[in-house]
This record gives sequence, structure tokens and C-alpha cells, in this order.
Amino acid sequence: MSFAIIKTGGKQYKVSAGEILKVERLKDSKPESKIEFKEVLAYGNEKSCEIGAPTVSGAKVEADLIKNSKERTVLVFKKRRRKNSRRKNGHRQQYSMVRIKKIFSKDGVVIAEAEKYTKNEKKTENIKTEEKK
Repeated sequence: MSFAIIKTGGKQYKVSAGEILKVERLKDSKPESKIEFKEVLAYGNEKSCEIGAPTVSGAKVEADLIKNSKERTVLVFKKRRRKNSRRKNGHRQQYSMVRIKKIFSKDGVVIAEAEKYTKNEKKTENIKTEEKK
């Protein structure tokens, strides 16, 4: 099982091929577009690991953007012990949901690749299994 540690939005994520991930909102990106994460801090598998100082130059992770959206509302309520001293505020953090497709090493060799995924495949598989019953 190959993995990579990428940095995006000020955070670090351990990812593998085929994984769906919520990251900080990626600017100027539209759904169904291809994204490349070039800040790869480390990559490897069970046997070997390549660690960068601070990043591995030439390594990259390729992903597809599924959607841009907002999280659920977080209410911020402040109450002090004075008459009518209350403040209610809400916040919805924006995020981008991505599916990791490929992990490339520093030589440009594909270490891991996700299986091809389409929305229609799941529906047809369910229909076939229902017909057999």
C-alpha cells in the first residue's frame, strides 16, 4: 500500500491512491478538474520510504476535484454576566473534496494509481445483482 504525505492549506495529509479527502478550499478550481499537489513531504510503501528536506523535488500527487462546498454551521455564542451582554455568531468553513488518482515518485514513475471510478458503474452493478436474485 503506497502512500504520500502532502502539504496543502497549511496542513499535512497522509494520502493513498483512491482516497477521498477534504482539504482547505482550493482557489480558482472547478469541479471535475485535475489538481496537482507538488509539495510532497514524503512517499513510500511498507518496504521503503523517501523523505524530503523539506520536500521531495520532482514528486507529485495527482487528484480530481469532486466538489467545493461549506461545512456545517458552527455557532459561536458569547455571554457575559451583564444585562443584554450576548453575542451570537455563525461560521461555515469552506472546503474542497478531492479524490487522489496517482502518486508519482521524484523520477516521474507512477508508484500508485487508483482504480477507474465512474458513477454509472455502481448503479449497473446493483442492477445486475438484483436481477440474479
